Amino acid sequence: MVNGDDKMYRELLGEIVKKGLNRKKLAEKIGVSEKTLRNKLNGKTDFTWSEVKKIRDIVAPEYTLEKLFEKSDTKNLN
Repeated sequence: MVNGDDKMYRELLGEIVKKGLNRKKLAEKIGVSEKTLRNKLNGKTDFTWSEVKKIRDIVAPEYTLEKLFEKSDTKNLN
């Protein structure tokens, strides 16, 4: 699921892995294509409010939206 391109949402990506999900499974659960989800995780397109809430409910309902969807500064990541 997580590859070198997916660095925008580090907290979210970590929780997705902990849940044993991959990009394809999560995309199906929220009703988007795998490519669409990849673009959103890479920061190329924005998540909708509905997608954000669905993802949080699936992946980490105990997290605040702000914490789960905090954007990482990809320029400083190795």
